[in-house]
Amino acid sequence: MVTVREATERDSDAMLDLHVASIRAFGPDAYDDGQVDAWAYTEGGPSYPIDDPGHVVVVAEAADGPLVGFGDVSPSENELYAVYVHPDHARVGVGTAILDCLERTARQRGADYLELTASKNAVGFYEQATYERLGLVEHEPSGPHDVTLECVRMRKSFDRVTE
Repeated sequence: MVTVREATERDSDAMLDLHVASIRAFGPDAYDDGQVDAWAYTEGGPSYPIDDPGHVVVVAEAADGPLVGFGDVSPSENELYAVYVHPDHARVGVGTAILDCLERTARQRGADYLELTASKNAVGFYEQATYERLGLVEHEPSGPHDVTLECVRMRKSFDRVTE
């Protein structure tokens, strides 16, 4: 059982640790070691837009308290920026709970659709949530390396049903 709530600045360090653990665990399914290292690079970032009113950043907590996942959406930009789950809590519904919360919030704030750039190892997760592939794109991770990741641009349209 997990609880999804809005993130606070106190969550930032745990979010960063979780982010890196997730990349290190699942990144090798789709990318080589250099790409994973660049993606997991943490010096000077990544930072999370917790206090940005244009973003909704949520965390998922396990019943015993630790963070097990997080996500970020910008409803005004129709952009889903992140859903990350700690590898010890993967494939048990944590990512789905985060995604459901972010989608619901985006719809409540007027979004008719969401788009995202999915790492290749996450495409199946988003396809199960009815996102459709738009095409391949190159993504530059935050690391200091001259590395790109081939990713998939995806989109989900929402029915105009009031919730």
